[in-house]
Amino acid sequence: MKKILLTGGGTAGHVTPNIALIPSLKKLNYEIRYIGSYDGIEKKLIEEMNIPYTGISSGKFRRYMSLKNFSDPFRVIKGYSEAKKMVKAYKPDVLFSKGGFVSVPVVLACKKYKVPIIIHESDMTPGLANKLSIPYAKTVCHNFPETANHLPEGKSLLTGSPIRQELMNGDRLKGLSLCGFTGDKPVIMVTGGSLGAVALNNAVRDALPELLKDFHVVHLCGKGKLDESLKSTKGYVQFEYIKDEMKDIFAMADIIISRAGANAICEIQALAIPNILIPLPASASRGDQILNADSFRKQGFSEVLDEETLTKQILINTVKNVYENKQKYIDAMKKSKVNDAVKTIVNLIEKTAN
Repeated sequence: MKKILLTGGGTAGHVTPNIALIPSLKKLNYEIRYIGSYDGIEKKLIEEMNIPYTGISSGKFRRYMSLKNFSDPFRVIKGYSEAKKMVKAYKPDVLFSKGGFVSVPVVLACKKYKVPIIIHESDMTPGLANKLSIPYAKTVCHNFPETANHLPEGKSLLTGSPIRQELMNGDRLKGLSLCGFTGDKPVIMVTGGSLGAVALNNAVRDALPELLKDFHVVHLCGKGKLDESLKSTKGYVQFEYIKDEMKDIFAMADIIISRAGANAICEIQALAIPNILIPLPASASRGDQILNADSFRKQGFSEVLDEETLTKQILINTVKNVYENKQKYIDAMKKSKVNDAVKTIVNLIEKTAN
């Protein structure tokens, strides 16, 4: 029985691709263990799958001034010590790292014990954690063709992002029943990620009176971001977060309005759902979502709107335009070369572990 160590954490996007690989790895009789942070989102998600989980100390590498910049290096050093102890005892055949700051000490520990390392980079350009880890990797998998330009020669492999197979098996009727929709209007799904997005939420809610004339709207607005005043609005339903029924919401959606986090948009692309992306602006990020969205626009998968110039009327006009031309976006996404990421990555894991 071969052993694989998985790591990645901090946000759902750093753990869900790992989760997508687990069923295929189990079929190949891999023994699987996971290293994440003590109490990050990854701990709950992985333990729910009955995968042995080890938590380690984790610190963040910040590009800005913060008092935590003085204490977090000690957390990273502690995490490295904990990761070394675990790797030495477990003796994995291969490490698959999805990134996030908790992954750095794990990568370094595997390097020390000569465990071959595979990294997955979701965004167009590597984030800081993966930049620190890439020199030690055997292969770096990535989602966007343009990412190869930012990686060492000979290490890059265009795979796309592993998508949970369950998302491909949604039931439209169950989605309609969950939301109380009749099915007589097309459905807009709105999502700002697991934490929600205030600007995106506000833009959609401002446009609701006009949108609801022609569409039903299901809004995944994030924890603590429900609008109580809209609870009785006909044709509009809001959830803080959806987990098990997500596949049915996807199956019901005719259009998606979303942030441009890499894993979210890769799920949208795999499901070939026409979409409008409103990336997190550069003023609030390192600009990775802007680059992700621009790549999808160039490939014909998406329309992209700028949050900082977004108005109610621009959103309404774009929704109508995307719906009227939906087949164009569907055809472009179905022609993509990265629609079987799980198979590609598992084959790479097999080759590397052997």
